[in-house]
Amino acid sequence: MPRVDAWVDEELNSLKESGLFNRIRTIGSAQGAWLQVDGRHVLNFCSNNYLGLANHPRLVAAAHGAMDKFGIGPAAVRSIAGTMDLHVELDKRMAAFKGVEAAVTFQSGFTANLGVIPALVGKEDVIFSDELNHASIIDGSRLSGATIVRYKHCDPADLGRVLAAERGKYRRALVVTDGVFSMDGDQAPLADIYAKSSQADAMLMVDDAHGEGVLGKGGRGIVDHFGLHGKVDIEVGTFSKAFGVVGGVAAGRAPLVDWLRQRGRPFLFSSAMTVPDVAACLAAIDLLETSTELVERLWANTELFKREMKKLGFDTGRSVTPITPVILGEAKVAQEFSAALFEAGVFAMAIAFPTVARGAARIRVMISAAHSTDDLEQGLQAFSEVGRKLGVIQ
Repeated sequence: MPRVDAWVDEELNSLKESGLFNRIRTIGSAQGAWLQVDGRHVLNFCSNNYLGLANHPRLVAAAHGAMDKFGIGPAAVRSIAGTMDLHVELDKRMAAFKGVEAAVTFQSGFTANLGVIPALVGKEDVIFSDELNHASIIDGSRLSGATIVRYKHCDPADLGRVLAAERGKYRRALVVTDGVFSMDGDQAPLADIYAKSSQADAMLMVDDAHGEGVLGKGGRGIVDHFGLHGKVDIEVGTFSKAFGVVGGVAAGRAPLVDWLRQRGRPFLFSSAMTVPDVAACLAAIDLLETSTELVERLWANTELFKREMKKLGFDTGRSVTPITPVILGEAKVAQEFSAALFEAGVFAMAIAFPTVARGAARIRVMISAAHSTDDLEQGLQAFSEVGRKLGVIQ
C-alpha cells in the first residue's frame, strides 16, 4: 500500500529541482556583525538585528537580573495569572515611546497581527490590504472572516478607488499596510493612505515591524517619521528586529487597546512573553530613549553600502531603508550567488518564491549598526567578485 504522505516527497523533490528548497543554515554564536555559521566564521548580512542589540551587554544583564527575581516563564496567559509587573511596565513604556495612549504586548509580531485584526473586524466588515503586505497580515485578515480587498502596492489612488467602490457595502472597514516592506525595503506613503482612509471612515492600521528602531526620531517608527501621531488607529510592531529580542506590540488609543485585551486571541489563549524577553525589551527602550547614536550609525552604514552597490552595477530595487535587496531574477541564480558568497566568507541567504514573486529572487542584505566600515568594504568586495564570476555585473 502506498504511503498516504508520499506526495510530500514529490513536492520536496520539485522544490529542489526548481531551486526553491530552502536549506536552513545553523548558527553557533551570538548574533552580531560576524557569526559562526555551519562551523565557519562569516560576515553577517542576514539578520534583522538593525541596531546590534541582540547581544548588547545591557540587554543581557537586564535579562539575567530579571530571571534572578522572577524566574523564566510566566506560566500562564496574560488574562489569568501571567501578567507580571514587568509586562505592565513594558506596555506603559512602549506607549510612551510610540507617543500613544496605550499599548499591549504579544508573544511575537506575527501573533500580534493574528490577535489585532480579528478583534477589529469580522464577517460583516471589510479589510483593504496592500497587495504586498506581510504573511502575518494576510493570515490575520483571513482569520477575521472579513471580506479582503487588495489594493495596488503603495498606491493611495488605487486605495481610494477600491474604498469608493466597496466601503459602503460593509459595517466597518480597516485599511492595513506594512510601514516598511520587508522584501523590497520601500515604505508606505502613510500620509496619503491616512487621507484616503479618513475620507472613507475606515480605521487605519500599520505594521511597523521594520520601522521601529529605524525610522522616526530615535527609531520611534513610521508614524513618527510622517508626523501622524493620533491619526493612525493601531500600530503593530515587533521586538524581534531592531530591539534585538522577541515579542510583539499593538499601540493606539486606550479604548482600542483595552478591547484587544478582551478579544485578542493570542493574548487570551497563549502564555505571556517570558521574563528575560520582557526585561531585555525594557533595556532596549532605555537605550533608544537616551541616545540616537545607533540609529544614526545604522543609516550611515546603509548609505555607504547602497551607494557602493549601485556603483558596482547591482539592482537594489526601490529600497529607501536599510533593507537592501540585490535582485537576481531566477531562484537557482540566487541560490548559486548565496552559496558563492558563503564560500567568500559572507552569510547572505537567497530569497525566492513564495516569499517574493517568481522571477524576482534576490539576496536580501540587512545592514546593521553593528557593522564597521571595514565589514562593509569586505562585504562589497565579496559581492563584486561573486557578481563578476557569475556574470551578474560587468
